[in-house]
Amino acid sequence: MIEKVLCMVAVRKPYLLGHAEIAALYGVERQTSQKWRAEGTLAEPDLVISGNPYWLLSTVLQLSDGSARDVTEQRLAEYEASIPGGNRAYLVEQLPVIVGIMEVAKILGQEKQAIARWRHRKQIAASDYELSGSPLWLIDTILADATARGRAVVQVEVERLSAGARGLQRPRGRRSAPPAAHAHQPPLPAARTFTSDQGDEAASFLAAALAQGHSVVIRPKRQKS
Repeated sequence: MIEKVLCMVAVRKPYLLGHAEIAALYGVERQTSQKWRAEGTLAEPDLVISGNPYWLLSTVLQLSDGSARDVTEQRLAEYEASIPGGNRAYLVEQLPVIVGIMEVAKILGQEKQAIARWRHRKQIAASDYELSGSPLWLIDTILADATARGRAVVQVEVERLSAGARGLQRPRGRRSAPPAAHAHQPPLPAARTFTSDQGDEAASFLAAALAQGHSVVIRPKRQKS
């Protein structure tokens, strides 16, 4: 019965890639793909699912520059063969809703650990994707599986995800602010040395530095006689 219900889910899967798949497509290390992302060479992710970034194949192919960074026909064919029933999508707005373990847990009103156990015991539908080590499902796959197994779903979560709610990406080595954010800061005051008879000047310097929002380190030294 479960297999019969799942066979009714006929939504085509868009070709998606995580960092591992991008690296394999271009014949580089995974860290290189992550570097492209940090540098801005790789565009913003088309989807963020369970905190992880994913890109459409059409987005990833824009990285190809015809020289050192290029995709061979063989690697492209191998990637496409790894996603049975896949298709090239170009608009995020036209994608089916895709979910990971975090979203599945919310849909089914369970903890993430429970979903992981169900996967291990084959008590939930097989994932539609395995990208960069993470399982992903079409939401229709999860809903059909829940119906077949008599599991309740949290309808508000289904509606939220179907309306295009997007998860937050886990920060992984990204700069919290671009370098330009620090370009217009005023220079720090020059270091000063004060002797025991310059107490008033030292106090004024300290007050001015603190008023400008700086922290001050005071390191006493013995004064030469």
